[in-house]
Amino acid sequence: MFKQDSCKNVVIIDNTGVIIYFTMSNLPVYDLTPEDVMGGKLTSLYKNLDNNNSTLIAATKTGQPTINYKQGLKTKRNNLVYQVGSTYPIMDRDRIIGAIEFSDYFDKKGKLPYKGCFQSNIIYNRNGTCYTIDDIITRNQEMIKIKEKIHRVSKTESIILIQGNTGTGKELIAQSIHNCSNRREGPFISQNCGAIPENLLEGILFGTTKGSFTSAENKEGLFELAQGGTLFLDEINSLSPLSQVKLLKAIEERRIRRIGGSHEIPLDIRIIVALNEDPRVLMEQGRMREDLYYRISVVQIILPELIARKDDIELLSNYYIEIYNKKLGYNVKPISKELLDVFEQYNWPGNVRELKNVIEGAFNNITKNELTIEDIPSRMLESKKHEITDTLYNLNCDLKTYLEDHERSIILEAYKNYQNNLTLTAASLKISKQLLKYKLNKYTKQ
Repeated sequence: MFKQDSCKNVVIIDNTGVIIYFTMSNLPVYDLTPEDVMGGKLTSLYKNLDNNNSTLIAATKTGQPTINYKQGLKTKRNNLVYQVGSTYPIMDRDRIIGAIEFSDYFDKKGKLPYKGCFQSNIIYNRNGTCYTIDDIITRNQEMIKIKEKIHRVSKTESIILIQGNTGTGKELIAQSIHNCSNRREGPFISQNCGAIPENLLEGILFGTTKGSFTSAENKEGLFELAQGGTLFLDEINSLSPLSQVKLLKAIEERRIRRIGGSHEIPLDIRIIVALNEDPRVLMEQGRMREDLYYRISVVQIILPELIARKDDIELLSNYYIEIYNKKLGYNVKPISKELLDVFEQYNWPGNVRELKNVIEGAFNNITKNELTIEDIPSRMLESKKHEITDTLYNLNCDLKTYLEDHERSIILEAYKNYQNNLTLTAASLKISKQLLKYKLNKYTKQ
């Protein structure tokens, strides 16, 4: 018999069929993400679920429970998941206001249908995560290699450095590593170091002891809160040199001491850190200690910008269109060729996060069942796709001359922006200092 106190999934809907609460521990098994579930229509989650066969919908209509039912659910990826559960109406006196379901899943032989990273003990909302490796939506070969690397490195305890610009998905990668690891039942503690005032940083990271300073209390820091799990520290490049020393000491010794504390606390955690700037530039500017960098870069994952993943733009666009269709109850078509051309010409400085926000914003402007150019920000229409062709015709010059003129403009502008610093300019252009010197001499003499 199914026991609701041992269930892995709890879902509550209102009397219109909208999900208002969930704690689904195995969302990947159902091919779902948190965005799919919360605020969406229950019947939109599965291809074979409708108002006539849903036990939750039935409970809101009849007020009768369904105990120990079994059913097969066809996911959006056409996987069949078998579920066992019980559903009950939620009453306010004599009025039905919703329904609650307690459930778990199984295969035809009564065993877990999935193996690997996503066992049934992944606990969304309780281990502090909302993403797994299945939420990395890509067909790009570089990103596919990163997913393969996540599978490998999740089996070790080595410190991991994730490097990527804003919006490339550093937190998504960190959570995926945690949920693929043997620590997935433990907590995932995430902290953006740039959001912590310097005078509070040590206490937040390492904890405090009562009496160590005015108003201080016995309080665990993030390192202690992450015991048995993973600590993810984003933007560690924002830490001061002194804070970097303390972080390095904690990483090296695998133990900490609270502020004002007299004893050291051993650490049982996996540490993942992230940078949103090039570490070479940071070290050149004296903003990152070399010893810290070499210690945290045992395993490196470098995330490409969206502009380097153009083959993912259509896939990601349609993924987010599907999410907001479900969330808002719309039926917007997949991205049109015309709009996709604009998206592929745009440079996406905010990367995947910006793409998601653009799709969400377009849903607020839409007047049809298809996104159009009128629905997106005007900044995206400033593309220069035809600039090279037009310039060649207008200037009546050969390709070599035009490319040299274009290169000259880029190099001199970068050199000016970095205040004539050869090292920083070369790093930003990803060329050697020797090559930069040669090109500067060449173009400044023209």
